[in-house]
Amino acid sequence: MTSAPTVRDARIDDVPAFRRIYEHHVLHGVGTFEEEPPDAAELETRFRAITGAGLPWLVAERDGEILGYAYGSAYHVRSAYRFTIQDSVYIAEEARGQGLGRLLLQALIDRCVEQGYRQMVALVGGSENAGSIGLHTALGFRTCGVVEAVGLKFGRWLDVVMMQKDLGAGRSDIPEGKGPSQPVAVR
Repeated sequence: MTSAPTVRDARIDDVPAFRRIYEHHVLHGVGTFEEEPPDAAELETRFRAITGAGLPWLVAERDGEILGYAYGSAYHVRSAYRFTIQDSVYIAEEARGQGLGRLLLQALIDRCVEQGYRQMVALVGGSENAGSIGLHTALGFRTCGVVEAVGLKFGRWLDVVMMQKDLGAGRSDIPEGKGPSQPVAVR
């Protein structure tokens, strides 16, 4: 019998699994606008930058196998954006359609609320990316706009769908203090 998937904090030794999952998305999908898969050293650099800044990077696993991951990164690095975080979610091709995206994104949302973020932004590659748009919509994101034809991949122009979700108190009040740790930009 297969056990239920669990979510945990990512570790540096998970990088090879991230590379395997992300490589498929780079080579076959429009969710990322990267066209060449980064090597393990580059993914390790990205991982260390995000987790070193105290930002969440989570994995979904079943029976010790990593099936997907999600992380939060800077929406922009200017200080006024410090309460806004951008999400990224990637699921292994063989694990799609099993609810792992929802499991990971909800866990990421919860973690970002705990850290004091007030807005989460999703920049969905490809306006035809029904899976990602549907996932974000199901978890309360709203479409804020579409930036048309800003990516060129697989010989065609791609849009970016901008989606947003209030976290915690959202915009209902002005938070006290400096806010969450300043996010870092990750390619």
